[in-house]
Amino acid sequence: MGELRDEPFTHEVLSSAEVYRGAVWGVREDRIRYGDGEIVRQYLDHTGAVAVVAIDEQGRVLLIQQYRHPVRARDWELPAGLLDVAGEDPLDAARRELAEEADLVAAAWEPLVSTYTTPGSNSELIHVFLATRLSATAETFAREDEEADISLAWVPLAEAADGVLAGHLRNGILAVGVLAAERRLRGA
Repeated sequence: MGELRDEPFTHEVLSSAEVYRGAVWGVREDRIRYGDGEIVRQYLDHTGAVAVVAIDEQGRVLLIQQYRHPVRARDWELPAGLLDVAGEDPLDAARRELAEEADLVAAAWEPLVSTYTTPGSNSELIHVFLATRLSATAETFAREDEEADISLAWVPLAEAADGVLAGHLRNGILAVGVLAAERRLRGA
């Protein structure tokens, strides 16, 4: 079969318009020529994002818990954030998010995985990085809104992976990041 990979595939976009603009992103409606006909699709036009799997010297992963209104829960997540600074490199954004959400810096960084979060309804591509050799930032960052009451937990990586597979940790980005890190670090 060869290497299994996603395949770029485009169709003629007959029209495209932003039909809603929110504080962070918008909803776009595209009319596309598809086969012998036309289809209309609405989707969240997303800036993209980054997430960080921060692993300490004991092999524990940093998880943060914060309120997420769409799912009406305080879910466990990886430190993460939007690519909302024009021209910012994803690695620089990951460094920024780790500092802003966890008051940490890392001396070692490597790309871990990139994934579309929900390709049937939005264009978000998230870049997940592995960060190690961690230390505290020189300053503590002020946090607002949902970030004001973030809880942090250091969890053994295998325990976090077990929580994902048991269905107790359902954040998709956390799942992809934790499972990819566990595989990377065991040398598979």
